[in-house]
Amino acid sequence: MLLGTWNLENLYRPGGPYGPEDQAAYEAKLAALAAVITELDPALLGVQEVGDPEALEDLAGMLDDDWHLALSAHPDSRGIRVGFLSRTELSVVADSTAFPDPLRPVQADDEGATAARAGRGFLAVRAGDGSLTVAVCHLKSKLLSYPGGRFQPRDEGERARYGAYALYRRAAEATALRALADALLDGDGRARDVAVLGDLNDEVQAATTQILLGPPGSEIGTEGYDRPDRGDAARLWNVAPLIPAAQRYSRVHSGRRELIDHVLLSHRLVHRATAAGTGLPGEGPPGLPSVGPDPAERQGTPGSDHAPVWVRIDG
Repeated sequence: MLLGTWNLENLYRPGGPYGPEDQAAYEAKLAALAAVITELDPALLGVQEVGDPEALEDLAGMLDDDWHLALSAHPDSRGIRVGFLSRTELSVVADSTAFPDPLRPVQADDEGATAARAGRGFLAVRAGDGSLTVAVCHLKSKLLSYPGGRFQPRDEGERARYGAYALYRRAAEATALRALADALLDGDGRARDVAVLGDLNDEVQAATTQILLGPPGSEIGTEGYDRPDRGDAARLWNVAPLIPAAQRYSRVHSGRRELIDHVLLSHRLVHRATAAGTGLPGEGPPGLPSVGPDPAERQGTPGSDHAPVWVRIDG
C-alpha cells in the first residue's frame, strides 16, 4: 500500500483569477498531474490547493479505474482546500478549522487583526474497511503577502513582522492539527493505523513540524526506534529519514531545496513502512522548478511546483 501527499498547485478550472487562462492550458495541467498520479499508483493520496471541487473531479476522470474523492468544506480566501483521492471508499470523520481550547487567537497583521481559526480545514477520513484513518492539512505558508496584495515588503521591519505573523499562524495551526491527531490516535497508536500528512510549509526540524510529533524520542534511525516506551501510544513518526538523502526535498524555493511536505505515521504503521520517497519511485531526485516569493508567477503552468511525498506500507 502506498500513501502519499501532493500539493497540486492552484488546481482551478480556467477563467478565474487563479486558474489557467484557457481550456488548453487547463487540459495540459490535468494531463501532467494525471501522468504522475498514474505512475505513483497510490492507494490513498492527500492533496492540497484544490481550488475548484469540479477540477478534482476532472482530474480523477483522467485516471484509470474509479477513484473516490473527499474534500474539506473549509477553503481559504483564494478558495483552495485539502482533500483525498482514494481507490477505496472514504468516510469523513473530521473537517475542522478550530483552534483547541485554551489556545487564543493570534495576531495576523499590523492593524491588530487576529486569526482565531486555521486558514484551511483539516480533513480526516477512514478508508476502505475503516482500519486506516488519515488526516490531511495545508498549514500557513512561509511565502509572505503584505497589505494591498503586495509580495514584496516596504522595508525589512515589515518583512520581519509579517514573517512573525505567519509563524504565529502556522504554530497555532500545527497545535490544532496535533489535537486532531490526538483524537484519531485515542491514546492507542500501538494498535491504530493513523497517518497525518500534507503541506506543513516547513522542514523536518522546524518547531511547527516538531509540534506534530508528540512525545520526543524514538525517531527513525536512532537507537531508541526499536525500543518500546510510553510515548509510543501518542507519538507520530516523520518518514523523512527513510527518503534517500538526494531526494529529500519536495519544493525548490529561490534555488534552495526544501522538504516541506510530510507523512507522519503512528507506531503501528511506521513499523510496517518499507520505503519512502519524493517524486516517482525509481526515478531519482525530482526535477522541480525554483519558485520565488510571488505565487502568481506560475499561474497556468502545467504540473505542480511540489513533488509528491510517499511511503510504502506492508500489509
